[in-house]
Amino acid sequence: MIPLFKPYMPSQLPELNRILQSGNLSYGKWGKLFEEGLNKYLGTDSLLTTNTFSSAVQVALTSMNLQYGDEVIASPMSCLASNQPLVTFGLKIVWGEIDPLTGTLDPDYVKKKITSKTKLIYHNHFCGYIGYIDEINAIGKELGIKVIDDCVEAFGSRYKDRIAGNLNTDVTLFSFQTVRLPNTIDGGAVIFNDKKLYKKAILIRDFGIDRTIFRDEHNEISSECDISLPGYGATMSEINSYIGFLELSDMDDLLLKQKNNAEKWDIWFEKNLKTACKLNHRKEIRPNYWVYGFLSENKPHDILWLREQGYYASGVHLNNNNYSVFGEKVFLPSVAEFNSKFIAVPCGWWMN
Repeated sequence: MIPLFKPYMPSQLPELNRILQSGNLSYGKWGKLFEEGLNKYLGTDSLLTTNTFSSAVQVALTSMNLQYGDEVIASPMSCLASNQPLVTFGLKIVWGEIDPLTGTLDPDYVKKKITSKTKLIYHNHFCGYIGYIDEINAIGKELGIKVIDDCVEAFGSRYKDRIAGNLNTDVTLFSFQTVRLPNTIDGGAVIFNDKKLYKKAILIRDFGIDRTIFRDEHNEISSECDISLPGYGATMSEINSYIGFLELSDMDDLLLKQKNNAEKWDIWFEKNLKTACKLNHRKEIRPNYWVYGFLSENKPHDILWLREQGYYASGVHLNNNNYSVFGEKVFLPSVAEFNSKFIAVPCGWWMN
């Protein structure tokens, strides 16, 4: 059966053993090269990598000075890896409704849920399908509320022909965990529109340390270097960075393969499952086709039927408002409707 997900790895890693034996395993040469490559690929200049996606979330929230108990409007129809770090940080999640035809936040509902306690809108782009960027960002700008683009599954996705990470949102997050692109085995990235926040985040990512003045002329820790910010040990290792750096040269080919697979799925569904409603109907978005998503009128039946055809179909995520860790379980009609219909089939670079 063709799998829904598959980790990508370059066929050759010629420098890997040299790195392993070099004694330089923490963030360094390859970490900087990977960040430079990502900035070039995305057309940005304020990106930093982290050792995990959760670390990327924590670094972003700390840099933005979010506080325990602050309210954040988020989508329950997303990966648990997106929303769990918000709770760990101490934020209070207010669930937003979604557009049942896209799986992404409904801007009108978001605006209705904003109160004086709302400090953040956490905008998830479901399974690589970009949401209502202009509308959500306009709400944030109008009301002075920061917006994070949660692109946990959306590297390479586009909106109005602009690539995710370069959509004029305050902060953007990416995951490079095993089944994402790029795959660094584990890792993430944060992009800031505000250069001051970016410079602050560089320190927060590394225990609040300014490495340029941390040691004196004798290579001893300098008493002149003050630590004034809270921080994390969140830098990406040289091994992970090296793998990510190599994969960047393959990204265009991998994403093109996924786009071509999606076009073939369009034709296949038209012939074999005409009742399906595909998710990529919005002309302003071009998903990365991490998966190919559609809405089914009989989800359990169609999942099993597609598996019988040799394609591992799945609903991918369970809407997070089912989990007690997020507090009182609230019923959201559009979320329930979407979850009852959404199915993903394999669309990755590994498909023939």
